[in-house]
Amino acid sequence: MQLSEQEIVRRESLQKLRDLGINPYPAAQFITTSTVKEVVKNFNDLNGKEVVLAGRIMSRRIMGKASFAELKDASGRMQIYINRDEICEGDDKMMYNEVFKKLLDIGDIIGVKGEVFKTKVGEISVKVKTLTVLSKALKPMPIVKVDADGKTHDAFSDPELRYRQRYVDLMVNDHVKETFIKRTKITNSIRQFFNDRDYLEVETPILQPIPGGAAARPFITHHNALNMPLYLRVANELYLKRLIVGGFDAVYEFSKDFRNEGMDRTHNPEFTVMELYVAYKDYNWMMEMTEELLEKVAMDSNGTSAVQVGDNIINFKAPYARVPILEAIKIHTGFDVAGMSEIELRKVCNQVGIPADEAMGVGKMIDELFGEKCEHHYIQPTFITDYPKEMSPLCKEHRDNPALTERFELMVSGKELANAYTELNDPIDQLERFQDQLKLSEKGDDEAMFIDMDFVRALEYGMPPTSGIGIGIDRLVMFMTNNASIQEVLFFPQMKPEVRAAQAVELNDEEKAVLKILKSNSPIGLSDLKTQSGLSNKKWDKSIKELTKNNLAKVNKNDEGLFVEAVVPA
Repeated sequence: MQLSEQEIVRRESLQKLRDLGINPYPAAQFITTSTVKEVVKNFNDLNGKEVVLAGRIMSRRIMGKASFAELKDASGRMQIYINRDEICEGDDKMMYNEVFKKLLDIGDIIGVKGEVFKTKVGEISVKVKTLTVLSKALKPMPIVKVDADGKTHDAFSDPELRYRQRYVDLMVNDHVKETFIKRTKITNSIRQFFNDRDYLEVETPILQPIPGGAAARPFITHHNALNMPLYLRVANELYLKRLIVGGFDAVYEFSKDFRNEGMDRTHNPEFTVMELYVAYKDYNWMMEMTEELLEKVAMDSNGTSAVQVGDNIINFKAPYARVPILEAIKIHTGFDVAGMSEIELRKVCNQVGIPADEAMGVGKMIDELFGEKCEHHYIQPTFITDYPKEMSPLCKEHRDNPALTERFELMVSGKELANAYTELNDPIDQLERFQDQLKLSEKGDDEAMFIDMDFVRALEYGMPPTSGIGIGIDRLVMFMTNNASIQEVLFFPQMKPEVRAAQAVELNDEEKAVLKILKSNSPIGLSDLKTQSGLSNKKWDKSIKELTKNNLAKVNKNDEGLFVEAVVPA
């Protein structure tokens, strides 16, 4: 590992602290009496009194026998004042002259005990009496400077660095922490809304034998003990409806879902959805409930129902407009696609510039038409309703039109925020819809749903009339925090592997010999490679470990046993 000059100096300081008998990573708990926010808020009560704080050094101004520093904890930042003679009793001034001035750095975590006071210029501070080293930082922290005019210099703003090193982003960009604090407020607001109505929060499986509940491409894995494939869930819908069958009247879950699809500013392969199912309700009731819920969330998180989203003010105050999807397509394309056949729809798609191949059924083409030509027009919250049956295999047939279903999607700022149905509870109809999905899969639609016979069996025991909804939590947080990218509202968004500078690897003669054989015979059985190398067991084992550690070779397993592959080109 190549170290920068600053990293070398910090490691030298680390050793000097140890040489002085100071443990730079103490194990004992450090008990604080206040937070920065509490000290500032309650200054009148705490003025002249002793407090104990802990936090990270964000800046320092060393001035001979006295210095100022900025301390940051989870609640905020404040100034601390360190006087040599206050923290060093008697003749030994080592704690100030050596430790604070020379061996501590910006980014180090310390604990301080001292007296609350206000400086001559009116800044609330703590006069430190005791200083404790709690953690020595070995990497230098980015220094973001703000001048008197409020202009920021040397901002830590590169998205690649910010998302990959979120811990640094949170250290230096206070507004980022506020986004995630607001995210928790949003989920707490939703929970309170449901809990006040005695809805039950539940948990359902993430590993599923069938990836049901949504038209999406799943991630697949293998369970060794059961010797069977399993899927990361694309949705939790079918399990929650099983609970409605079992006798619960209302259940909800904050669900981590996974879809093996593209990534962009509004999609991440791992995301959070809140799904709710309530017995004896329909999609009309669910629209009214959604309006009430989102207005509450906006008020709880922002203090107003009108929220800034990009260049627009989005008002979540009820009621919201309601537009049937086929009417929306007619308005924005000029084509009335109601009742069109697959061939007719394909012609319409081609006319408006939407590629439509033979694998796309009626539902997929209507979805593309709305997504490409209509979606972006709906800025204020709007319920898009009454989707064709082909688009909604889990949704109840519309009571007034058998070609449609009782479904809505809530559009906000040109994006889908929620999806809801009057749930299909006819087991015969449900099986037929699943079979239609199977036909789409056979035509090449890799997002078509699987047939879940256990779910059909559950419906055969009888599910009461039910309405369900899924709300995208990540997207909701984006709206409520005015962030245009989903990566801004996920602590650790998915990213490509980090590209590191290649470093030369020094190999001994045995390792070079094994690698030479491997390059010309890759892949090769592990026992064959050992035989050809002619090495002793000890040297052989060490050589393979060194090659795999340095990513020059990898060991895999197949039906014939263990084999080795060269990672470098042959």
